Amino acid sequence: MRGIIVTPGTEGGARLAELEEPERGEDQLLVRTMALGVCGTDREILDGRYGWAPPGRGWLVLGHESLGRVAAAPSGCEFAAGDFVVGIVRRPDPAPCVCCARGEFDMCRNGGYRERGIKELDGYGAELVTLEPEFAVKVDPSLGLLGVLTEPTSVVAKAWERIDRVKYQACPPLASALITGAGPIGLLAALLGVQRGLEVHLLDRAREGPKPELARSLGVSYHSGKVADACREAEPEVVLECTGAPELVAEVVQGSAPATVECLLGVSPSGRALIDVGTLNNELVLENDVVFGSVNANRRHFAAAADALAAADPDWLTRLITRRVPLAAWTEAFDKRDTDIKTVIDFTDDTR
Repeated sequence: MRGIIVTPGTEGGARLAELEEPERGEDQLLVRTMALGVCGTDREILDGRYGWAPPGRGWLVLGHESLGRVAAAPSGCEFAAGDFVVGIVRRPDPAPCVCCARGEFDMCRNGGYRERGIKELDGYGAELVTLEPEFAVKVDPSLGLLGVLTEPTSVVAKAWERIDRVKYQACPPLASALITGAGPIGLLAALLGVQRGLEVHLLDRAREGPKPELARSLGVSYHSGKVADACREAEPEVVLECTGAPELVAEVVQGSAPATVECLLGVSPSGRALIDVGTLNNELVLENDVVFGSVNANRRHFAAAADALAAADPDWLTRLITRRVPLAAWTEAFDKRDTDIKTVIDFTDDTR
């Protein structure tokens, strides 16, 4: 079978290789991969800046945004052949911290977790993979290849869950949200905000093309100016910052109203000082703001994501995936194009 392998820490070492088919344990699923989403983490691994191979081996099967179809399942299992499934990415620390021991492995405190396609465990970028049922989540088969959006949606499902916990104790009711960045995470965050009945505003630098069109067709107010202007117009109780751009992070913290919750979902480049720490501290303390970061997801977030996608307009979701690349041409999925939103490697395309 074919699989995408990479040598972590080495730039340009990735290739499509012939691999041995996995041996399914009696308590495992055998899953035939249908699609694989690509994101910035995958690009960092390909560039040699991130990633860890399984112990005792120099290479790693790439891929953490999965969609597959069950080929075989243990008897008495909740899954059956033909089910559409996605694989959860993170696995708890084998010597669990207090969070991993409670099933909250997305909040691991000691760093001993492992992640499929990222850290010490092979990913889902092979034609056949094995998967433990407890780390598999069913998706609605009517979604087809759109089910590959489950993993990025799980990240924003977790973010909204954490926002709910914080805002429950706050004064203003949660009615309006501002999202910065109209990439896949930003647009999916907007989708879940709309599904919650909120007035959603989306800020991005693109003034034309698919991003503003997708926002407006979702019923979201679209902005392309400054963060401060969008905050004044939207008056949001919560801001989800999805770009990781240091300038935007600083503007979000400084431009929002008192008692705002600011959720940071983007990873920033380090080494740039854009804000005085004393000013930042005074901003947060005197305005009773809450700022927190959020990444990764556990089983309930994946399940919530699957439900959100099943309830969404499939035509709108289809427009999020702007390119589908056959496995044989997988490297093209990592070519950045101005019109890209989400690029997917299509394992069902037999083009070789």
